Amino acid sequence: MTAAYRTDRPTYLPCHGHYGGVGDQWAGSDDEIARAVLASSPNAVVALDRDQSVLVWNEAAERLFGWTAEEMIGRRAPIVPAELIAELNAVLERVRTGGQVSLRTKRLHSDGSVLDMRVDISALRLGSAVAGYVCVHHLARTDEVAKNRMARRARLVRKLTDVVGDINSELELSAVLDRISASLTELTGADAGGFVLIEGERLRLVSTYQLPESIRGTTSDLRTSLVDRLLRTGKTVLLQSNELDDLVWAKLNGLHTIALGLAAVGGRPYGALYALFARRTPGHLELELLELLAGHAGIAVGNAVAYQEAVRQRAHEQAVFDASADGIAVLDEAGRVVRWNPAAAEITAFPADAVIGGPPPFPLPKSGEKLTYQMGSGRWLDVVSAQVEETGEVVVDFRDVTTAKELEEAKDLFLATTSHELRTPITIVRGFASTLDSRWDKMSDPERRSAVHTIAERARSLGQLMDHLLLGARAGADELKVRIERFDLAERIHAATLGLPSLSDKHRVEVVLPDELPNVLGDALATDIVLGQLLENAFKYSPKGGLISVEAWLEDDNVVVVVDDEGVGIAPPDRERIFERFVQVDSGDRRRFGGVGLGLYIVRSLARAQGGDVSAHPRPGGGTRMRLVLRCASTIRSDTPVR
Repeated sequence: MTAAYRTDRPTYLPCHGHYGGVGDQWAGSDDEIARAVLASSPNAVVALDRDQSVLVWNEAAERLFGWTAEEMIGRRAPIVPAELIAELNAVLERVRTGGQVSLRTKRLHSDGSVLDMRVDISALRLGSAVAGYVCVHHLARTDEVAKNRMARRARLVRKLTDVVGDINSELELSAVLDRISASLTELTGADAGGFVLIEGERLRLVSTYQLPESIRGTTSDLRTSLVDRLLRTGKTVLLQSNELDDLVWAKLNGLHTIALGLAAVGGRPYGALYALFARRTPGHLELELLELLAGHAGIAVGNAVAYQEAVRQRAHEQAVFDASADGIAVLDEAGRVVRWNPAAAEITAFPADAVIGGPPPFPLPKSGEKLTYQMGSGRWLDVVSAQVEETGEVVVDFRDVTTAKELEEAKDLFLATTSHELRTPITIVRGFASTLDSRWDKMSDPERRSAVHTIAERARSLGQLMDHLLLGARAGADELKVRIERFDLAERIHAATLGLPSLSDKHRVEVVLPDELPNVLGDALATDIVLGQLLENAFKYSPKGGLISVEAWLEDDNVVVVVDDEGVGIAPPDRERIFERFVQVDSGDRRRFGGVGLGLYIVRSLARAQGGDVSAHPRPGGGTRMRLVLRCASTIRSDTPVR
C-alpha cells in the first residue's frame, strides 16, 4: 500500500537538488523519490501540521499503529495517551522554537494496547516558516527501567501541570517565589532550592527552600555568578558540578551539583531558579523540567509583579485621595457621586453616605473652567472638574475659599473705609487752612485759634490713623518687636485713664485696682497702646454715655485687666472675628462708628507678642467687657527683645 498524503496542503518535503537516475531505466522527479523513500522506510513516519492534523502516514505507520492512511489523513491521530498529551504539546513547542527532540515515550495501537517506543521529532519547514512537525516512531525494548522512567516522566509532567496551576493562583510576589522554590525540589528531586533576583549588577537571594533562613537576603555580584555564566551561553539552563565551595549554596551539606534555570519577565531576565543536589545526580529529564518550570515561573512572577504594582498604585491613589486637603469627588457617567474623600465631607459638611449615589451638593463647571460657588451654609467653593475619557467618569476637585473671599471683601471694605477716613480730616484741614489763608485779617483771634486747634486735632487723627496702618502692616508680617521687661502695670493704667473724665460729659470713668497689684512682664509702651485702644473703643461704642470701668486683679500666675462699657455690645459670633485684620462687624450699631478695622487686630498682636492675650466678652447687664491678660513678673529679669 502506498503512503497517503493530504492534497489540500503542501505534501512534499522541500528538495534542493535532483536525485539522479534510479537504476539504468528510470530517473523520477524529486516528489516521486520522496514518496518512495517514505513508503520504503522501516520506521513509522507521521507528518503533522501545526494543528497536529495528519499530513503524512506511511506504510510503516499503518503496520505499527493499526490504522490505515485513509483513516488518519486530515485528523488528529489517536495514538497519544491522555496523560502524555501535555508532554507532546511541550515537545512540539520546543521543536517549533528550534532544535530536534528525541524522547522515549508510549503510544497507543488501534486495539488499545500500549506501545513502548522512541519518537524523533523535528520541524517541518517550508522555506523559513515552520509548517508542522515530522515524527519518526520506532519500537524500543520494554525493560523495567524504561517503564519506570516513562511512568515517572508522565507523573512529573502531570505534577508540573498542577504546580503551574498552584503558582499562577498566587498573587503576592513573595508567596509566588516561595512556591517556586518548593516546587523546584518537588519536581527535580533536588535536595534544596532557591530563587535569586537580578537587580542591576547585583543578585539578591529572595526565596529559599530547605536552606538556612539566615542566608535569605544575601547579595552578590552578578558578573562573578553562575547566572552571568548562564546569560553568556544564551541558553535557559545550566549544570554546574565544580567550583561550588565559595558560593552561598555551600551551606547545603554534601552539595555536588547545581542546576540553574533562567526566568524572564517581559522578555528580560528577571531572576534564576537554583536546584541544589547533594544525594543524587540530575539528568536530562530534571533539566527539561527545570527549563519548563523556569518558563512558567517567569509568567507567574510577571503576573505577581503586575498585580503588586497595581495594588501599590491603588494604595498610592487612595492615600492621596484620603489625605488631600482639597475635596475630591468622583462621579459616574450619570453624574452620581461614587467616591467622596474626607476633605469633601469636612468642607461641605455632607458626609459620604449622604451624597454617594446622588448628585454633588453644588453645580459643576465646564471642563477646563473654574466655578466659584457659595453654598447654603455660607461657604465659598472653587470647583474644577475633568472627565476621564476611558471610563466616562468625572473627577471633581474643590476647595474652601471662604477665608480668601472674606479677606478680599475685607480688603475692599478697608480701602473704601481708609479712603473715607483719610478724606474727612484732610477735607477739614484743607478747608480751615484755606479759610485762614484767605480771611486771616478778617478773623478774630479766638476764631483763628479755633481754626488752628481744629487743624491740629485733625492732623493728630491723621497721625493716629497712619500709626494704625503701620502697626497693622507690621503685625501682618510678623514684625512687631517688643521688649520683655518688668514694669508697673498699675502705673500704666493710671496714666492711660488720667484725663479721660474730661473728654465726655456723658461718661463716667471708674478705676478699681488692688493696693498691691504685682508687676508684670512685657513692653510698657506696647501696653500703653493696648490700654489706649481698649479705652478708646469703650468710649466710641457707648455713644449714650454710661460707666467706663477699669479693673485689675491677680489670677494664678497672671494679672487680668478688664475694661467694661455699657455700650452697644458685640454679638456672640463676632467676638473672635473683631480681632481679625480689616474686620468690622455689621451686627448691632457698631458698623456706624467708622474705623479701618485694625485697632483690635493690633491690640491682640501686641498682647500676644508679650506672652499675654486679649479677648471679648459680654458685660453683665449689657455692653462689652474686654479682658487683657499679662504675665506676672518673676524674680528673673530679661531685657531680651522678643518678636
